[in-house]
Amino acid sequence: MEPTAIPKQLLKEHDKLEAKYKKILKVNPDLNRTLVSFQANKHQSGYRWYKFKEGYSSALVLYYLNKLGIKSGKVLDPFAGSGTSLFVSAENGLDSVGLELLPICYEVMWVRRAIVNGDQKKIVKDIQNWLSEKPWKKEKKITQLEHITITKGAFPIDTEKEIGQYLTSVGKLKDQTSQKILKFALLSVLESISFTRKDGQYLRWDHRSGRRQGSKPFDKGEIKKFDKAITEKLTEMLTDLTSNSKKLTKKVAKIDIIQGSCLDEISKLKDKFSLILTSPPYCNRYDYTRTYALESVLLGINEQKIRELRQTMLSCTVENKEKENLERKFSKGVFQDANKSFASQKYLNEVLVYLEEIKKELNNPGIVRMVKNYFYELCLLIFESSKITKKGGYFVMVNDNVRYAGVPIPVDLILSDFASDAGFKVKEIQVLPKGKGNSSQQMGKHGRTETRKCVYIWQKL
Repeated sequence: MEPTAIPKQLLKEHDKLEAKYKKILKVNPDLNRTLVSFQANKHQSGYRWYKFKEGYSSALVLYYLNKLGIKSGKVLDPFAGSGTSLFVSAENGLDSVGLELLPICYEVMWVRRAIVNGDQKKIVKDIQNWLSEKPWKKEKKITQLEHITITKGAFPIDTEKEIGQYLTSVGKLKDQTSQKILKFALLSVLESISFTRKDGQYLRWDHRSGRRQGSKPFDKGEIKKFDKAITEKLTEMLTDLTSNSKKLTKKVAKIDIIQGSCLDEISKLKDKFSLILTSPPYCNRYDYTRTYALESVLLGINEQKIRELRQTMLSCTVENKEKENLERKFSKGVFQDANKSFASQKYLNEVLVYLEEIKKELNNPGIVRMVKNYFYELCLLIFESSKITKKGGYFVMVNDNVRYAGVPIPVDLILSDFASDAGFKVKEIQVLPKGKGNSSQQMGKHGRTETRKCVYIWQKL
């Protein structure tokens, strides 16, 4: 069946929106993929211990601190991830606050902050003793992992047993910081000792797992033995803590980490921020609860809690339902003003009407609800953010545009419209020199089309 032709009126409205922002849409040659993505972090001490690949680089944070002249005040990241915004800001003398829902991200930030602010000599000694004694190898009691459906059988039998012995040994430690750091080392090697590999929003299973394979069975290469993997990781941490001690243990400004959804927590913040720097989940159906399922299981997140997490996070998957009682979660006036702005965004609302009309042609009918709720929730967040941004302060966001059923959805321009209504001046929308291609499925139906990857810069009036 041929895809329905996109109405000319819809494309006309799209062109009008593009024309409105044409003068401030500027390609920034500095913004290569390495700078914007995690890639620039992967060899850096601290960041390389646990690779949270969805984050941006520490170099990008430093780039905008310098470019915007942020030398004092406080920094907020409402989607803190692994804490790149927080730690780089703190290293440069700026207090920072991070909001983060995902348990693995909170754990990563907690451990990194504990290492930076803690007794490094004791931490090094504890890791050295742990490595030399390897108490888990003598442990008889095995802590059982409470698997969820998508993680059952993720580890070889012997490996799962050793994980259980390791967890039991860690649980016997009296010092919370030591417990957290040694458990963090285990979190950092889970993928390498499992039959799985993170692949987009799913776990891809190696053929040795015994799971049913497609036409081309997947071989992930080496599946490390537990003892080898955990020893290498702890040794890597020790190396960084000793050889780069000045950098890793340098005194930094205050870092506050709040676990929870930014939609629940942002209105509770009492500070005024000089900079909000963040990258929300993209409107691309990416489900973090699946990608980080192994880590969640290790942190005791069961099936019910996974479902709750999925519904609590920003609507970016087709499984997200409409959130209830949002009007109670935002400051007085914000809810009404944001609703007015959302309703007045003509192009977005016409897109939603059109997608509803062709719902049967979409590969999942939940896409329409997801797109609507994604923009609605970010609209609320932007309005609340305006209230806590200092006059002259900045909101910098990294995000991608998307396309569904061939319809372009300029996330950058729609969110900038909301920001303008909320009291920000849209200073610039900086475009990466190379955009993102659409999926092979979309390419077959609608041709090869590149969508923008951007960094938006809004300044509080």
